[in-house]
Amino acid sequence: MLVLLLHAVVLGLPSVWAEEACTRTCPAACACSSTERGCSVRCDRAGLLRVPAEFPCEAASIDLDRNGLRFLGERAFGTLPSLRRLSLRHNNLSFITPGAFKGLPRLAELRLAHNGELRYLHARTFAALSRLRRLDLASCRLFTVPERLLAELPALRELAAFDNLFRRVPGALRGLANLTHAHLERSRIEAVASSSLQGLRRLRSLSLQANRVRAVHAGAFRDCGALEHLLLNDNLLAELPAEAFQGLRRLRTLNLGGNALGLVGRAWFADLVELELLYLDRNSIAFVEEGAFQNLSGLLALHLNGNHLTVLAWAAFQPGFFLGRLFLFRNPWRCDCRLEWLRDWMESSGRVADVPCASPGSVAGLDLSQVAFARTSDGLCVDPEELNFTASSPGPSPEPAATTVSRFSSLLSKLLAPRAPVEEVANTTEGTLNTSLSDSLLSGGVVVLGHSTWFLLGSGLLLIVVFVLHMD
Repeated sequence: MLVLLLHAVVLGLPSVWAEEACTRTCPAACACSSTERGCSVRCDRAGLLRVPAEFPCEAASIDLDRNGLRFLGERAFGTLPSLRRLSLRHNNLSFITPGAFKGLPRLAELRLAHNGELRYLHARTFAALSRLRRLDLASCRLFTVPERLLAELPALRELAAFDNLFRRVPGALRGLANLTHAHLERSRIEAVASSSLQGLRRLRSLSLQANRVRAVHAGAFRDCGALEHLLLNDNLLAELPAEAFQGLRRLRTLNLGGNALGLVGRAWFADLVELELLYLDRNSIAFVEEGAFQNLSGLLALHLNGNHLTVLAWAAFQPGFFLGRLFLFRNPWRCDCRLEWLRDWMESSGRVADVPCASPGSVAGLDLSQVAFARTSDGLCVDPEELNFTASSPGPSPEPAATTVSRFSSLLSKLLAPRAPVEEVANTTEGTLNTSLSDSLLSGGVVVLGHSTWFLLGSGLLLIVVFVLHMD
């Protein structure tokens, strides 16, 4: 029993020593604790205006978020050989002295996001961080970064630089052979040039969404053969070159939604043989070229909703065989025989739903699945409009044109008919809408004219009838 107790004490001594070492030199405004990952120093929301002069030598993680830090001098954190994570988000940093992070040889993650006054970074800002794998520069309102800013970060895997003011893809990205994830959304980028992404051979995810991209140059992604996810949604793209996505044979997700594309080109997706998700929603697409989706046999979902499509030809998928889900709602579909294949596919596969018809008029408002296509005697499909016209029952024969005599005879019979009291006439149902103007006036006159006036009017009409009969 004593042996077991001694064994437990011996095993517990290292953790006790680690806890003591972690808290011994803890800054006054911070909270320090020993965790499985090492000594954690939390100084967030501490009201600090400068970096504490000393940290525990064993510190593995330091959190200085949401303070009032404005300036980082050289070796701002001293020498911390065990530090792997440093967070400085939501401060007021406006300048970082080159070499501020020297003395942090094992630093793997550096967070500088939400420092809105940090408009400029020196080319040597991140010198000596050879093990840095994640760098967060989001929401710093950076206009530009030096070409060599990231050159001394050979281990960099992930870069978050969204919500900045770049206007172009930072040239500092070029040649980052180990970069796998780049987040550049909402940074006012206007184009992806053919040289913007050179040397990014291990890049797997690239987000350029919600920028102002108007142009993607041919071959812009030719060095990104490992790319799996490309987000270009919510930009200003109105067209794409045929070779825009050339070489992206491992791409699994492509988001082009929320642009201004007017058509889908046949060659755009020719190399995307592994594509699983394709978003073309919220564009102005009115036409899909034949064979545009022919190589996308592994596609799980195709989003074409929110466009200007009236027809979608089966030839867009040939000669491939598409088995994924198809999203087509919010389009002004013309549900004629050109969509019969789609209606049949909806019934057989269950992978398409909600295709509301805008025309022809006879089926407008129906879903395509509810439209019945008739056949001619030769087995040809009949469009709903044509079917509606040919199959409709003949209406009543038009009345023969009334002769002058019959018109006046009708008027005369009305005038000679017994007059109803005023109250009764006022309560009768309104006559047909197609009565002539003369009928309306005369019918109204019966109610308001006196006996003598009514007699004179009737006599005049009799004379007119006699005159007309004499003329005939």
